[in-house]
Amino acid sequence: MTKTEVQMAAVRLAAVDAFTSTPLAGNGATVALLPGPASAAWMQALAAELQQSETAFLWQDADAWRLRWFTPSCEVPLCGHATLGATLALHHWGLLSIGQPLALHSRSGPLRVELTAAGLVSLDLPSPGLLPRPGAPWMEAVLGRPPLGQWSSALGYGVLLLPDDYPLGALDPGASAWAEGPERAWVLMQAATAPYDYQLRFFGPGLGIHEDPVTGSAHALVAPFWCQRLGKATVAGWQPSHRPGGMHAQPLDSGMIRIIGAGIHLWDGLMPWPPELASAEQWRFAVA
Repeated sequence: MTKTEVQMAAVRLAAVDAFTSTPLAGNGATVALLPGPASAAWMQALAAELQQSETAFLWQDADAWRLRWFTPSCEVPLCGHATLGATLALHHWGLLSIGQPLALHSRSGPLRVELTAAGLVSLDLPSPGLLPRPGAPWMEAVLGRPPLGQWSSALGYGVLLLPDDYPLGALDPGASAWAEGPERAWVLMQAATAPYDYQLRFFGPGLGIHEDPVTGSAHALVAPFWCQRLGKATVAGWQPSHRPGGMHAQPLDSGMIRIIGAGIHLWDGLMPWPPELASAEQWRFAVA
């Protein structure tokens, strides 16, 4: 193959730190720009190789941009920080201008993204809503006291509301209790002090993630709860993890949640080996 042919078949890679304006903070994601519709097995293998909490895979299908996300162990239906990363990567590659809205088609439907300023991204994520869930003995056992509320969700995330004075930072993401229920991951949330309205941590044993540093899909899930509780149209959320970060969230009339967050482009590279391809139909999802 000539150099040009290798470049056309290659996979463009970028690394981004999402929901932070500080390099090496927030949530790290890798983004792969594909020359064709890669197979799920190949994408899973690359995500396992890259070892980020999520890797975003982009493919331009005629006029439509397709987007999928993989953790090191599985494909997920929604990921906020890697979508922010994909937006920054497209801009870095000269494929998206500041102020140019774009729909990224995913398993969760079309997601509107826009780079509103250098390093600042707006993304519209679905919020499937909180579903009442009965309590369980393991919750009080791992927390040391009963939660104030507990919910599940269509995303497979469980949610626990903790008292304002609860030491959120003391929770152990490696505790076996987080794998007790049918949920794949847990959001532990409580009210926060200014400039933030609430804070949360995210443990994802069923996703192969010990602790996700800053989780856009989790904030999109719980932001309506905090807007209603606080009587605010927009709330600021913080994630006090080992790589902290935050965002603003605004429920829209469409039922989507608009997340505003910063990001940092770290590096860009080219993998000269082409992906294993699948049929294009495996990338064209029908969303109910």
